[in-house]
Amino acid sequence: MGLMPLTKEVAKGSIGRGVLPAVELAIEQIRNESLLRPYFLDLRLYDTECDNAKGLKAFYDAIKYGPNHLMVFGGVCPSVTSIIAESLQGWNLVQLSFAATTPVLADKKKYPYFFRTVPSDNAVNPAILKLLKHFRWRRVGTLTQDVQRFSEVRNDLTGVLYGEDIEISDTESFSNDPCTSVKKLKGNDVRIILGQFDQNMAAKVFCCAFEESMFGSKYQWIIPGWYEPAWWDQVHVEANSSRCLRRSLLAAMEGYIGVDFEPLSSKQIKTISGKTPQQYEREYNSKRSGVGPSKFHGYAYDGIWVIAKTLQRAMETLHASSRHQRIQDFNYTDHTLGRIILNAMNETNFFGVTGQVVFRNGERMGTIKFTQFQDKKEVKVGEYNAVADTLEIINDTIRFQGSEPPKDKTIILEQLRKISLPLYSILSALTILGMIMASAFLFFNIKNRNQKLIKMSSPYMNNLIILGGMLSYASIFLFGLDGSFVSEKTFETLCTVRTWILTVGYTTAFGAMFAKTWRVHAIFKNVKMKKKIIKDQKLLVIVGGMLLIDLCILICWQAVDPLRRTVERYSMEPDPAGRDISIRPLLEHCENTHMTIWLGIVYAYKGLLMLFGCFLAWETRNVSIPALNDSKYIGMSVYNVGIMCIIGAAVSFLTRDQPNVQFCIVALVIIFCSTITLCLVFVPKLITLRTNPDAATQNRRFQFTQNQKKEDSKTSTSVTSVNQASTSRLEGLQSENHRLRMKITELDKDLEEVTMQLQDTPEKTTYIKQNHYQELNDILSLGNFTESSDGGKAILKNHLDQNPQLQWNTTEPSRTCKDPIEDINSPEHIQRRLSLQLPILHHAYLPSIGGVDASCVSPCVSPTASPRHRHVPPSFRVMVSGL
Repeated sequence: MGLMPLTKEVAKGSIGRGVLPAVELAIEQIRNESLLRPYFLDLRLYDTECDNAKGLKAFYDAIKYGPNHLMVFGGVCPSVTSIIAESLQGWNLVQLSFAATTPVLADKKKYPYFFRTVPSDNAVNPAILKLLKHFRWRRVGTLTQDVQRFSEVRNDLTGVLYGEDIEISDTESFSNDPCTSVKKLKGNDVRIILGQFDQNMAAKVFCCAFEESMFGSKYQWIIPGWYEPAWWDQVHVEANSSRCLRRSLLAAMEGYIGVDFEPLSSKQIKTISGKTPQQYEREYNSKRSGVGPSKFHGYAYDGIWVIAKTLQRAMETLHASSRHQRIQDFNYTDHTLGRIILNAMNETNFFGVTGQVVFRNGERMGTIKFTQFQDKKEVKVGEYNAVADTLEIINDTIRFQGSEPPKDKTIILEQLRKISLPLYSILSALTILGMIMASAFLFFNIKNRNQKLIKMSSPYMNNLIILGGMLSYASIFLFGLDGSFVSEKTFETLCTVRTWILTVGYTTAFGAMFAKTWRVHAIFKNVKMKKKIIKDQKLLVIVGGMLLIDLCILICWQAVDPLRRTVERYSMEPDPAGRDISIRPLLEHCENTHMTIWLGIVYAYKGLLMLFGCFLAWETRNVSIPALNDSKYIGMSVYNVGIMCIIGAAVSFLTRDQPNVQFCIVALVIIFCSTITLCLVFVPKLITLRTNPDAATQNRRFQFTQNQKKEDSKTSTSVTSVNQASTSRLEGLQSENHRLRMKITELDKDLEEVTMQLQDTPEKTTYIKQNHYQELNDILSLGNFTESSDGGKAILKNHLDQNPQLQWNTTEPSRTCKDPIEDINSPEHIQRRLSLQLPILHHAYLPSIGGVDASCVSPCVSPTASPRHRHVPPSFRVMVSGL
């Protein structure tokens, strides 16, 4: 058989020496089966030592000087093989290689007559694709040595993965130092690395991987599997020179997967020779007798059988044809016979020692094995059948560093940072308790609204304070609702609602409190006690004005730059459970474009409101009526609220990435501020009402001191009574009281003059007319002024208008007669009565209109005076209410 005659002595290469025993075994078995005639078994093997010149010379010498050869068997070195294969078409020769794996020879346009029984380097790419799909790796990176062989494999792999929903996220290549490329792969978060490099560079690559920590449970390396056995022991010395210790190299290598063609089939099936692959391997090992094994011996063995079956089919084709041509008639210009041999080669299909032998476009559809480096040795973990396109993973053989296969990338689990449900429940419970307390204060305020203590503290304003506190409490429920409870659209609505509720609640509570204090300030600042009526309706208008300012700010905010739901993404964090994932926290915020400006406007307005409250509390600090003066409690409330708001706002801003802490701080600040404000306003009233309800409203004097800017003197004003419902009446009574005092002073002078006249010149006193006496009796009847105030004033007025001056020294001739009936009106009787009644009138009447106390003892009062002329309690007490 003209296969370029067999000459064992020229087989000098390692591959050649390792495959010769397999070739001899195949030829012996073919002869024993008489498959071909003996003269067709003339085989000559040429060893070119991978030299292009020697290879071409040997080929052309065989063509020129040797017999006609039917086929060319062999070709190991890619350079020599490619040159010969490209020229075969001119001689109509078919070449079959058992060791040339270079992908270049897969180009059928350039090498149409080239076949090989060994799979090409590109044959591993479909197997890799199958492996990636098996473990659901959808994102990979490649690391390639700058050599044509590896670059071609990478380019083919790119084409194989294209359209298979597998992303090549990064493609790196290197010449000598792979560390830079390895670092880039890590920077691009490549977890599955497909490497193409020789074993010497493999050591450097794994040293770099160790330095970059690209090994272990998070990474998977897939590299060529055709390295020499225990290759790491051969290169570790060089690796040590780059400061990479052997143990470091082995640690980085642990778990890598090697991909290579299967030298011999692992199936227990008889081959075309009638022997199983295992039986053939035993015969091969016994025949090579000390010669080193070759990984290509099985492909050489199957190659001889391919040639034999091809020639057999070619002869059958010639016998079936009408041309009566023999295969011995073949020459290098016979295109017909050359085409017949080529077609017969393409029809090859049998089970050999290397598996199913089938060609597809001249390429062997072989079996690809997967090995894994485990505990300093390579273990077969699976194989890929290219003919059936199936992947078989051997059970319980593949081991990963973690509990599961590595992820093809850092799995980023976007996790919304939620408010803890237990925390929300606890704070909600505290809020509910606060609202119950506010409801209790509201019930107390309504029930006791007619009590003097509560009426003086303006129950309507107290209700507004409670309403503001309850609105503030209600905002806590809304602040705790996030994406875990409501939808995105609802959350965006809550952003606006909770801002409005908290703002309005704050203004309602403190606005009502400051409005009450303003009324006290306005009344007691009125030193001249002019008529000044400040009703609750006016205070409601003041609170409404404050709320109107709030509404204007909020409406402009909502119309111009409304609050939106924004999601802030934070840097990745490791999984607390130790899984091979990273957590990217997400946090929802209520923000807008000009958030700082709007918050500044709101804070400025609220700050001014607080300063106004502080001013009012300071101005009314000297008002000593507990029912009116809340300045101390307002100051305490403003201080606590201000401090807590400043601290809460600062801490809330610093903990914005921790929603639980932020919500806890905001909720506690609102609860504390609302609770302390309500307690400071209502608890003292509750205690006072239960212990001494009249203590805050009893008749007593108090002073209101006001510092004037233009003078340093202090004005002290004694306030007798203030009544909200009867302020107008009080002003009128005070004015009337002053006028009556002036009139009484004049009367006192008249009475004193009359008394002196009676005491000094009784003998010159004439008789008084009857009508004058009757008018004097009317004057004396003023002692009952307290029982009939209006009547007394009318009598006194008539007397003063009609008789401004009594004429005690006038006489009438008609009364000069000494009639016994008129003795009672004699001057002696009149003088006696006046000496007794006038002092009584003076001391009994004056206390009822603000004069001296009726209980004082006068030397002119007779100890035997009638009880009706003794001390009579005043008809009205000092009363200050309704503020």
